[in-house]
Order: sequence, then C-alpha cells, then structure tokens
Amino acid sequence: MEASAPGRARRGRRQARAAGFPLFRAAVVLLSAFVVQAPPAVGHLIRLPRGFRLSKDVLKIVGSPNYPVKVYVMLHQRSPHVLCVTQRLRNSELIDPLFQWHGPKGKVISENSTTHITSTGSLVFQDFEEGMTGVYTCFLEYKPTVEEVVKNLQLKFIVYAYREPRFYYQFTARYHAAPCNSVYNVSFENKLLQILSKLVHDLSCEVSLLKSECHHVKMQKAGFQNELFFKFAVSCLDTEKETKPCDDQSCDYSRRLSKAKNLIERFFNQQVTVLGRRAEPLPEIYYIEDTLQMVWINRCFPGYGINTLKHPKCPECCVICSPGSYNPSDGTHCLQCNTSLAFGAKACL
Repeated sequence: MEASAPGRARRGRRQARAAGFPLFRAAVVLLSAFVVQAPPAVGHLIRLPRGFRLSKDVLKIVGSPNYPVKVYVMLHQRSPHVLCVTQRLRNSELIDPLFQWHGPKGKVISENSTTHITSTGSLVFQDFEEGMTGVYTCFLEYKPTVEEVVKNLQLKFIVYAYREPRFYYQFTARYHAAPCNSVYNVSFENKLLQILSKLVHDLSCEVSLLKSECHHVKMQKAGFQNELFFKFAVSCLDTEKETKPCDDQSCDYSRRLSKAKNLIERFFNQQVTVLGRRAEPLPEIYYIEDTLQMVWINRCFPGYGINTLKHPKCPECCVICSPGSYNPSDGTHCLQCNTSLAFGAKACL
C-alpha cells in the first residue's frame, strides 16, 4: 500500500545520528509510547452470536412435513422452543393433542435436567451439550375437529451445537531499521515483542511473531533505506477452557480480544506522537507512520466448522461437523471423511 507524499518524505529523512547506541534510543521511543497507554473505555454490549440471522420467530421453530428442519443451539446455552407443529397447525385449533419426542438416545422425557417438554409439546434444551446434537423426531396425534378421526404427524428436526468463531487479529508493521546485518535489529525485535506481550497480558491474551524480515528499500525519488517488516498475531486464551459459559464480561473472549486490538493500535499511534514531539534527531530504528495493517482471521475449535452453504441460517457460526466430515485442528472448515459416522469428529479413522 503506497503512503502519501508527506508520509514518504517523513520516511526518507536521514537525520544525523546523535551519540549513543541506536537500540537505546529506539527503546526510549517504544517505552515512552508504552508508558502513556491507558485502557480504552468500553461500554456494555449485548452478546449475540455473530452472523446469526434474527427473525421475529427466532425463539420458536416450527417443523415441516417435507424435510428435517435445522435448529442451532449455542453450546451450554438455552435453546429456542422447538414446536411439534407445522406453521399451518400452529395457527389452527387441535383437539386432544398428544406429543411424544424421540432423540439420538431414545425417548425424551420431560423430567430430564437438560431437556424440558412444555405442556404444549415444545422441546426446550436447558444447557445444551455437544453430545445432545442429532436428529429429534416429534410424533403428534390430534383431531382437527371433534367429529373427525384422529390424525398422526411425524416431524423431524436436526439440532446442531455451535460455537462462536475463535477469531484472532493479524498485524503487519514496518520500521526504519539499522543495517540488515546489525544485531540492533534483533535486539529491537525482542524488545518490541516483550512490550506488546506486556500490553495484553492482563487480558489473558498473547502476541506471537509470525515473520520478521529486513529489506533494503528504494524510496520514491530518493535513495535506499533499511526497513524491518513485522508480522504478528494477537489472540486470547480461554480462561475456563470452554467448559461453561463465562457470565463475567471481563472473561468474554471477543471483548478481551477487542480490548487487546485497541491497546496495540493505540500503542503504535502513540509512537508517532512521541516521535513528533522529539527535538532530537530520530533514532535509527523507529516505526514508519501509517504502515500498521490488520486483518481479522476466523478459526473454529476441533470438530466444528463454518459452512455458509450448509448452514445459511448461521453463516458465520462454527457449527459441529456432521457425519461424513471432521475438523482435526483449529481450521475454519469441516473436511470430508466418509468413515466418520458421528457428529463433531476430530479425526478421520
């Protein structure tokens, strides 16, 4: 991405070096930017599944006599009400209706602590577990009117567990550098990673270096200069290993990662501010303004994947892999595996 003319001019300046070590002077700029950091104010947000398409009937799902209806339930959360009726019957009067539900493990009983069948025959999951994923069938017996004979209806639902993507941020940044064979560049890289890691440590997040390269760059209408090209990733750790949902906003993954991103962006902006206030010549190693770039990268837990075509109602959700597929790592898609017979497969055996 080409910088503006003033930006290129700033990059091309070659001030006379003052006495002292280049690394020390560069570290002073880094530490100055680090010290003035303050956590940004973050308001309270309502947490909803990212990418989930809401509708007025999102908490009540009706069946279809023609095909199995897909139902998505976030892991460890309460499910929508799954109704044992079609859209037509929902708006009709039913005489002496009888409801019976069967799931992957047999008949569903209302007394179960994780499931509840309402008086009107709706199925509700209280604390949805991964192993509860599967096909659920409702058998409905009713009379349209008192005079008519009893009718029977069978409705199928495929209930999927899903999780929000565990995304991370990937950053790139460029620094004016010492000669590419200089040990100062290596020492500076270590100092930069140390400071970035300290910035996000209290959020239970981490910074990992993906790539660091030094190049000899020909400037526009100017000579050459040495530049360091950094690429690093910022992700957050799971505070409770996903065993139960975290109600405390301070441990919410998305919230913590957003704070970490803001802190890092402010840190690089502050370097520009600190350099602009200096009366002394620039250090040999310094951040090049406007070179910080960021991309958002999704990833799913093993056994889960994103599939917009298969799950259009939840296009950005990490949905549990169906039989015939698996996800062995933290990739974003379930891979084909003809020998996989269960939901949530993490290996193709």
